[in-house]
Amino acid sequence: MRNSIEFQVYGRMALFTDPITKVGGERSSYSVPTYQALKGITESIYWKPTFYWVVDEVRVMNRIATQSRGVKPMKYGGGGNDLSIYKYLSDVCYQVRAHFEFNLYRKELAEDRDEHKHHNIAKRMVERGGRRDIFLGTRECQGYVESVRYGEGTGYYDDSGEMPLGTMFHGFNYVDETGGNMLQVRLWQPVMENGVIHFPRPEECTLVRDIRKVKSKLFDKNSVTFAAEEYEQMGEEGGYELDGAAGTDV
Repeated sequence: MRNSIEFQVYGRMALFTDPITKVGGERSSYSVPTYQALKGITESIYWKPTFYWVVDEVRVMNRIATQSRGVKPMKYGGGGNDLSIYKYLSDVCYQVRAHFEFNLYRKELAEDRDEHKHHNIAKRMVERGGRRDIFLGTRECQGYVESVRYGEGTGYYDDSGEMPLGTMFHGFNYVDETGGNMLQVRLWQPVMENGVIHFPRPEECTLVRDIRKVKSKLFDKNSVTFAAEEYEQMGEEGGYELDGAAGTDV
């Protein structure tokens, strides 16, 4: 797919929870990562407010296993720490395919809609393991990213058939991506087939609930480094291969 990247993300532990359970008390991970978690990981690899990532699909490579740990989070409302049991996923590994689309609601960033340069930078960031730290659902779960050809290798659930996963949190509808003024939450009922989950686009989700009214943040040239400038800097640094440009390596 155009503007797409493919990568593998893995780690010792993961905690993909329903945001409702993040208030306090016991927390338990979903069996698989949510769309929003994978979008956040992809944004940690490379992101600009000029565009947004659309996660197309994820492939579960390792057996789904859990481990419970006692933690001492801050009590909701203050008053010290409390003892809680968190149920994490252990030894996780996922292959992810995603692509970016320009955010047409960001009219102030129209000059930065350089498809070629953004795509090349994104692919370089995958090879470098991401621009920012990668977290698998929460900060204590460190993740690692590497480039991969999506579909290669053997996954634990390659021949497992269909596996319904119940109702899950899909993601948030942020106002800067929808053009509205209402923050919304999306739910859906995924089915994993032979280890692969195909995600519907955010606008295709039918289970949507309003949360609250919010305002979109504005960006401009003073707050965002445009792709053309960053692309040029990457070439000057050396050690990068920039695709498709005349006089550069491929």
